[in-house]
Amino acid sequence: MRRLWALVAAVVVVLSGWIGLGAAPAWAYDNPDLLPDHPTPVIDLARALTDPQREALEAELEDFEHVSGWKLRVLTQYDRTPGYAVKDFWHLDERSLLLIADERGGNLLNFNVGDALFALMPRTFWVELQTRFGNQYYVRDNGEDAAIVDALHTVKGCLEIGGCQVVPGLPTEQWVLTLGTSIVGGLIVGFAAYPRKEGRTVEWAWVLLLSPLWVILFGIFGVAPIVTRTSDLLPLARNALGFAGAIVAAYLIAQNTVGKARFKEGES
Repeated sequence: MRRLWALVAAVVVVLSGWIGLGAAPAWAYDNPDLLPDHPTPVIDLARALTDPQREALEAELEDFEHVSGWKLRVLTQYDRTPGYAVKDFWHLDERSLLLIADERGGNLLNFNVGDALFALMPRTFWVELQTRFGNQYYVRDNGEDAAIVDALHTVKGCLEIGGCQVVPGLPTEQWVLTLGTSIVGGLIVGFAAYPRKEGRTVEWAWVLLLSPLWVILFGIFGVAPIVTRTSDLLPLARNALGFAGAIVAAYLIAQNTVGKARFKEGES
């Protein structure tokens, strides 16, 4: 009997979940009651922005829409959301971008992107935009308001120049990553270049053989992310110096190691 009652209870729980007994009402995902009673490009339910910030952002987005025709909208939410009701409220279309800020997920920012925007900025752009400004570290250091405003300003800047393939700007952590890959690429060249036979200075055959590896590390991961995101030559020069310095260091280390090994063989 206990097993029978346990089975009945399990069935009741499952059915109650299906028909919504004891659950939040379905209109929580389409609740027009949470919409403001006046036209506005910003709905700040989570109070992520101060009143002056919200008013300034509203004026900025309205002016940008009037000049360019691109419709940028912001919805911040936490435990309440108007859900799909915002689509009719804002008349979202292919020239619209809806930025949704919700701190309950692993990333603050989410984007609902119109098809016309995808033609100017690919999906990889939006993924990078989300991870750069919506990650927990950026939000912790700069605040939710800055994450929202900075992401919108980046989109506006790209639309003003006709689109972007990558997010402009080079954050410090991304530059450190490019520097690291440049150094690793240089180490590979340095170790490959050390001569294996007497009478040679550089083993060009080994350098060319390993070129797919170090070209990817230095060229694709060390240089390309910089030149596509900024015109600043300083990070590019630093990466080039790191690449060249790693070559010299690896070459000298290999020379010293092989020299000691040959010396020990001579003693023996």
